[in-house]
Amino acid sequence: MLGSSLLGRLRRRDPGDAILRRAARLTLVASVVFYSCRYGVGSAVLATYGLFGTIAAGSFAQLPGPAPQRARILVTSLPAVWALIVAGSLLAWSTWAAAGGMLVVGFVVAFAGVGNPRLVGLASAFQLFYILASFPPYQPGTVPERLGGVTLGIVLLAAAEAFLWPDPVPVSYRQRLAEAADGVAAFLDAAADGLTEPQADPGGRDTRRERASELIAAIELGRNPPEWAPSAAGARDRALRICAAALREVFAEAVRLAADTPSEPIPDLAAARLLRVCADTTRATGRVLSPGAPTVQLGDLDAAIGRAEVAYPEGEGDGRDAPDVPRLCRDATALAVADQARIFAVGVRVATGSRLEGEDAYSGLFEYARHSPWRLYWWQFRAHLAPRSAHLHSSVRLAVALAIARVAAGLLQLTHGFWVLLATLTVLRTSAADTRTALRPAVLGTIAGAIVSGGLMLVVDQPIIYAVVLPITLMLAFGVGRLLGPVWQQALFTVLLTGVFAQLNAEGWRLAEARLVDVLLGVVIGVLVGVAMWPRGAGHDLRLNATRYLAASADAVEQTIRAVLGAAPPPDRALDRVRQRMILVDSSYCQYHSERHGPHHRQVNWDAVLSAGHHVVPGAESLLRRNPPGCLAGWPAAADLLRDSAGQLRSAYDLAGEVAHGRASAPLPVPTGCAGELDRIRPLLSEGNPRSVRHLVEVDRWLASLADSLARIRPR
Repeated sequence: MLGSSLLGRLRRRDPGDAILRRAARLTLVASVVFYSCRYGVGSAVLATYGLFGTIAAGSFAQLPGPAPQRARILVTSLPAVWALIVAGSLLAWSTWAAAGGMLVVGFVVAFAGVGNPRLVGLASAFQLFYILASFPPYQPGTVPERLGGVTLGIVLLAAAEAFLWPDPVPVSYRQRLAEAADGVAAFLDAAADGLTEPQADPGGRDTRRERASELIAAIELGRNPPEWAPSAAGARDRALRICAAALREVFAEAVRLAADTPSEPIPDLAAARLLRVCADTTRATGRVLSPGAPTVQLGDLDAAIGRAEVAYPEGEGDGRDAPDVPRLCRDATALAVADQARIFAVGVRVATGSRLEGEDAYSGLFEYARHSPWRLYWWQFRAHLAPRSAHLHSSVRLAVALAIARVAAGLLQLTHGFWVLLATLTVLRTSAADTRTALRPAVLGTIAGAIVSGGLMLVVDQPIIYAVVLPITLMLAFGVGRLLGPVWQQALFTVLLTGVFAQLNAEGWRLAEARLVDVLLGVVIGVLVGVAMWPRGAGHDLRLNATRYLAASADAVEQTIRAVLGAAPPPDRALDRVRQRMILVDSSYCQYHSERHGPHHRQVNWDAVLSAGHHVVPGAESLLRRNPPGCLAGWPAAADLLRDSAGQLRSAYDLAGEVAHGRASAPLPVPTGCAGELDRIRPLLSEGNPRSVRHLVEVDRWLASLADSLARIRPR
């Protein structure tokens, strides 16, 4: 009964047996490598590096994608692994040289994640390769054996990943984005039906809206694992982020349009026709994200946008009557939907590797796609070399902690100083709260494992026994221990390590004692550094970066309004500042979701905060393409109205920044319908020519949609 209960518990914690399959692959490869090197070839160096290379790549490396992709990443990472081992081996002659190398390697390896967050999955493994090689004995002549052992372990592990009990392929971000596109397209069709047949199937429209909302929520970066989220600096990941933002805006504008459904059907409505074309384009574009699908041609959408723009300024009358305010509002909102749908389609082209056409009217949003990956990475690195970069803080913290641990292990002449740095790497987190959380299982598990392994070594002193049980301890440490919890994992890992070193260098029960002392020292160093250096973690950086991000967004909005009024040049610099601060707030946001937050911690709807900023840049660029700078110059009444609206919006952005920083909880703007928003400008519409009226309607509608996005920011 006890065994059945334990087995049931493990299965509940590991649906699909993914962890157990991974542990089985690791166990098989590690056992084959260790046995063949230690007992076949008779080389302790080959066995040590082969075993720890397998463990580092198979357990500490968190790699995304299906099995062939993970195998390819492992093999292509070998040159970097060789460089780290060579550097560690050459610097092992001096404690201070090794510690200096640890400081540099620790920072560079951790900070490399800003260029491609998928490298974060390899960071811990890369750190371990340098750490292992940087300890005495100083034997440069053994470098070929060290490299041979690591290469053997990684190559065999890559082969096992590809061919041995492969894991089922998880749902990728592109698949989620394609599903969201299909759901949004279905809602666009329903919104179009609501304009032409408002009384037909209102429940079906509500169902489609709820379904689309769920699918849109699933593509938020924070709801996807960091190794799967498109947060790299490369052109394709950046395009996917723009696609997600555009799809959110398509849905938000469609919801606004559906909320202003006319009371009577209007069979020939330009907005409905345009929405249906947007739905077809969005649905077809989502399918392009699947392998082998053809590229979507945008001719139909461009033609529909052109027809809507031609018909829009005049309305249905002859231009002498007062404009139809609800009609103007619906047409303006439908054009905004079409703009974002086209941005989504062009973004998918970039994300799937297609080249942009030179005459593409929207390619300015994707200008980065014309630059080399190295230039994009450099821009990303440069953006993160800032005092408020969460990546910079965590990289410096980790490098300093590992360097201090290396100095302590060297000065104290610890026989197994490697364990000190491994404990520091295991305990240290991005916030003091997370470090404290990792402290207890590390200490308790190590004590329990040391007691068990020390007792075994007092009773059993034959290395052959530990050789026989090696596969069992491997499976327990990386399979069962991971499922049972951190304390069990640390305890079983301690038993595994003492059993391995008992075969390499018999020291008896003192090996368990050394393991306990080394781990406790590493834990102390990790805790002290975690408390001393940026202890509040990414949450503090996120609040500060979000406040500055919203302030920059408010500046960009004011500059855009001044530009359309002819009082200032285009807001290119202001929009660039928003993009730069967007990089930092995105980074802080991703790291924030990896941290632990207590129930008393005041949460903020960060998805809404980021969406409010994402709404500004593409929205302003789309607005200025159809409403060029100076288009409302010479209309004083409109200028006064828009300046007043921009001032109110500026106050709302400031208040949203206070909410994000945790200093205020006052109510933000209440969402309003589009037609209701235009009621206040109705007295002005007869004063301007039709094209000026169109510009005023679009600019005011954009400001109203920005206010709606701010209204979604609420403390949780």
